[in-house]
Amino acid sequence: MKTQLRNYVTSAMLLLPAMVTLAALPSSALAQPAAPEVRSLAVDADAGLEAGSRLRFRLLGTPRVQASVRIRGVRDNIALREVEPGVYVGRYTLKRADRVDPNTDVRAVLKRGNRTVLANFELGATMAAPPVAVAPPPPPVRAADPLRIERFGMAPIERIEPGAELQFALEGMPGANASVDLPGVERDLRLRETRPGHYEGSYTIRHSDDLHPNRPVVATLRAGDRVVTASLNMQVVRPGAENRPPNGDNRAPEVVQLAPAEGATVPAGAPILITARFQDGRGSGVDPASVRIVVSGRNVTQEARIERDSLSFRGALPPGRQTVEVTARDLAGNAVRKSWSFDVAAAAPANLPMRILNHGNNDQVGHGPTLVQGQTVPNASVAVSVVAVAPVANLSQELMSRTLQADANGNFAFSFVPQFPIPGTRYDVTMVATRGNLRDDARLVLMQR
Repeated sequence: MKTQLRNYVTSAMLLLPAMVTLAALPSSALAQPAAPEVRSLAVDADAGLEAGSRLRFRLLGTPRVQASVRIRGVRDNIALREVEPGVYVGRYTLKRADRVDPNTDVRAVLKRGNRTVLANFELGATMAAPPVAVAPPPPPVRAADPLRIERFGMAPIERIEPGAELQFALEGMPGANASVDLPGVERDLRLRETRPGHYEGSYTIRHSDDLHPNRPVVATLRAGDRVVTASLNMQVVRPGAENRPPNGDNRAPEVVQLAPAEGATVPAGAPILITARFQDGRGSGVDPASVRIVVSGRNVTQEARIERDSLSFRGALPPGRQTVEVTARDLAGNAVRKSWSFDVAAAAPANLPMRILNHGNNDQVGHGPTLVQGQTVPNASVAVSVVAVAPVANLSQELMSRTLQADANGNFAFSFVPQFPIPGTRYDVTMVATRGNLRDDARLVLMQR
């Protein structure tokens, strides 16, 4: 009996490490969560991929993880929020500084703990139905605090146009709901409380907006059923607004009457006159100090004559394609950029002096080698051709075709030997000298004796 008991105890002790190992396996497996998964990404744009267009994202993937999107050419990381298990949405309005097109890469990022999964897409291929948008829950309200707006302001902006970003800040009671009503924009802009009592938000103007800069922008701070407002005028905060007309000029001027005209060809040699006129209708007029002129990559603004309604520049330009770019602003801050191109013709090549030293036209030559000596400018290239024309039936044969190099004094020489020296055969000798864009030619006729 004792022997059997000892055997049972011994067997149990031997099995104990295995039991501990088996019990530990499920715990180890549970400590390693599965990697998140991106199943699909859809993007919708309300105005294409131009500045001011609003992009909406809808991502399907693993539930209860952190989701975001990165677009090549866009500085900001776009966070997505989960509106239902495994469905993440977000939106972004393209700014003027963004550079995107249908071939731009889009990267979806899902994170869970220390696990991250990346999925790359092409923006054009992700264009789909607009995603679901769900408003965020309102922050908690502290009813005991007095409701107030201590300050409401907007960062200065050069021009109100699609793609421009409006930035707002508000100081007031902590824990309330803050929003901004932009005249001509369909929905209010919600401000985020970045620290107690300080609210911030930005809005990128879209193509579909009908923004009215002369109407006030109204901020609203709401706590329960209590509401307080404050307003500002966008014309006041825009740089140089004190110099702008009260009629709300928001149309850019035009650059017209270009000379030389687009695609024209002008002769080389004399200095070329470049002119253009500014046309601003009933606007505020072009500010001459804002005009910048670049000709084929060179800033010639300081050499040009610039007036409120015109510009002119005269200068020597080399042969070939020339480009002109003009940028300017009117007194209301509206910018214009105009570029065009024209061609400057190549100068006609000048002639090189060339003469034959040892033969005259129609000289007779013997049956042996015939030497021809000439002179042109130093180091010129001389292309030589000799053709024999028989006296019977005008049969011709090329005896020589080669290119020589004149020496430092411009001297050159060559010789040819007729294969069948028939009396009366004519030898047509052609010589063409070139150096750079200079050239000259000479012709010599020799007769077989």
